[in-house]
Amino acid sequence: MAALTLLGGVLFVALPDGVPQATAFWGLQVPFDALLAVGAWRLRQISPARFRRFWAIIAFAGACFTVGDFSQFITFSSDSMNGGAVQTALFTIGMCSNVVACLIFPQGLETRRDKSIFWLDAATVLVGGGVAAWCYAYTADDQFNAGLTAALVVVAAFCATKVALIHEPPMARVAAWPMVAACALQGVATFLPGAFQDPTNPAVLFVRLLPSALIAAGPRIQEVLVRRGGSSRRIQRRPYSLLPYGMILLTFVIFFAMMPEHASSQLWGAALGVVVVACLVAGRQLVAFHDNMTLIRRLGEHEVLLREQASLDGLTKLANRITFNEQMAAVVGTREACVLLIDLDDFKTVNDTMGHAAGDALLVAVAERLRRSVRKDDLVARLGGDEFAVLLPGADAGIGGAIADEIQRLLNEPVEIQSHTLFTRASVGVAAAAAGDEPSSLLSNADIAMYEAKGRGKSMWVRYTDEMGARISAEAELIREMREALDAGQFELVYQPIVRLTDLKTTGVEALLRWNHPVRGLVSPVEFIPVAEKTGLIVAIGRWVLWQACRQGVAWLRANPEVMGMSVGVNVAGRQLKEHGFVAEVARALGETGMPASCLTIEVTETAVLDDQESLDALLALRALGVKLALDDFGTAASSLGLLLTTPVTTLKLDRSFVESITTVGRQSAVATAVSQMAGALELSSVAEGIETPEQRDLLLALGYEFGQGYLFSRPVPAARIDEIIGTPAWVPGSTITG
Repeated sequence: MAALTLLGGVLFVALPDGVPQATAFWGLQVPFDALLAVGAWRLRQISPARFRRFWAIIAFAGACFTVGDFSQFITFSSDSMNGGAVQTALFTIGMCSNVVACLIFPQGLETRRDKSIFWLDAATVLVGGGVAAWCYAYTADDQFNAGLTAALVVVAAFCATKVALIHEPPMARVAAWPMVAACALQGVATFLPGAFQDPTNPAVLFVRLLPSALIAAGPRIQEVLVRRGGSSRRIQRRPYSLLPYGMILLTFVIFFAMMPEHASSQLWGAALGVVVVACLVAGRQLVAFHDNMTLIRRLGEHEVLLREQASLDGLTKLANRITFNEQMAAVVGTREACVLLIDLDDFKTVNDTMGHAAGDALLVAVAERLRRSVRKDDLVARLGGDEFAVLLPGADAGIGGAIADEIQRLLNEPVEIQSHTLFTRASVGVAAAAAGDEPSSLLSNADIAMYEAKGRGKSMWVRYTDEMGARISAEAELIREMREALDAGQFELVYQPIVRLTDLKTTGVEALLRWNHPVRGLVSPVEFIPVAEKTGLIVAIGRWVLWQACRQGVAWLRANPEVMGMSVGVNVAGRQLKEHGFVAEVARALGETGMPASCLTIEVTETAVLDDQESLDALLALRALGVKLALDDFGTAASSLGLLLTTPVTTLKLDRSFVESITTVGRQSAVATAVSQMAGALELSSVAEGIETPEQRDLLLALGYEFGQGYLFSRPVPAARIDEIIGTPAWVPGSTITG
């Protein structure tokens, strides 16, 4: 096309003035027209289906131009006067085809409002162009050719409207603008006066040849874009278009140009008033458009802010949980990845002692250190509270472990918060996944590994293993079965007698929970009680134990009036003491079953009430009900002596670990002696657990212990066996162990 245009310029300069130049002009028009037809047809074959009809019609128009201009070339070559009509007819058909292509092309407008706006704007442009064309045709000497000029102006205007207004044009703008410019250039050239209309003027002919080159270039540019995959881009439509206002202005200019030379002042005044009012209204509307654009821009900025707030954590500006899950799902579905789950150790202490402002400042500092510890393309997120996560695309567990080491190193550096130096510790779980693994399981595995790190002593990272997953799965199955067991009545209580060491009479019992699983058989309390405490199921199970023990205690008291002072001990976990309404539940159980408060002993461990105000308040309230309190497994925690000064206990139970070797190990005997002396000094009852031999019983009695419990007297037995034991010695020297 560039070569053809250059050739045309050379011919116009080299050839003499007159007909030979016109002949060369029409001869060069033909290949340009053919290029348009061929280019449009090739685009029809490679473009999306919704564009094919458009390009087919454009190809037809190009074919009409080719035949018509070739006919005109033959006319000039043979000095025949018959070709002009053929060229005019085919030119008219081709231009009409272009208009039809634009009219039937899908606009990409979905709502009725958008369609109405488009057609109103397009109609404004068409009417304005039609007015200009009509006025020119009315004043031209050759009105038929002037009509063709009018068609050129209208088509150029309509094509410009299409490019400006539609969402999904059939051509990219870089390809459409040459064709639009060509139509506009042809229309403007037609209106040029005098020498610019001389068909023998070489410069004019060259200007008229340029539009043909531009029209032929458009499909070629579009073809290159389509084959490279860069043309299917949706154009953002502006809220308004200035094109209709330009056409209104053009109409006013033509209106004044066509006014009679001797028009009256009244006509001029009225016309001028109409134009001024219309311009003022248009100006006011443009101001409103500007205000709307300002509002839209502000709304866009607000939308960006809302999107940022929806995807980022407000405090640390890290990604939030939603963003992290989305990115993790996208990454894990296509490639291997590693996830680190980070939970700050003892973060609650910072909030409780220094306030939430200090806690927030610490979280911000931690977030910054996490950013520094990862690679460029890794994603750091705050999932909530003091829990963070890191997504490592393309990383295996080895890389995850190295980054976990770096995280631990950076977090161990001191942090200055409110003039205080803090040292941050964190437990980190590392889990890796291959491409196609389930994203949710990856985060779950990291969570399992993180809790494993906490269980091993905190301030470390642990890599997830299948053994951990199997253990957690088994624990989850155990939790499910415990829920079913409570409803199915699989739990039962057995009772171990507590005897007075002086006369070996049974003075009380300790209620012990057992689980008779229909498949597993008897499940050890060591296996399921810790899980029940961790999950909170101990609250529901403990409530059942309390009521069952109270009912059984009342039954024993009613059947044996002579042992009205016999107590029933019920073990209570720390989770139960913290439960709102626990004291009220105990009071209700006592009242509804008829169990005397003095016959109920609540047994708690030292760790359950260690430095816990809620638990201490519950113990004080229980003591106010008249319930006895026993400190179970005494001597195994670090703050035993301090607890004696703060908790309202009535009984100390020496842990079995100090009894098993009391007759052979001097230190155990010393501890047992000290506990007995403390109980006596504080006027507390003393019970020794785990007594299995007569020698242990004799030594403990000599050390001052009042009561004992162990296999020497009886194993835990069903409630029916306790009826046989009440009122009789639990053990006679020389007899075998009961139970």
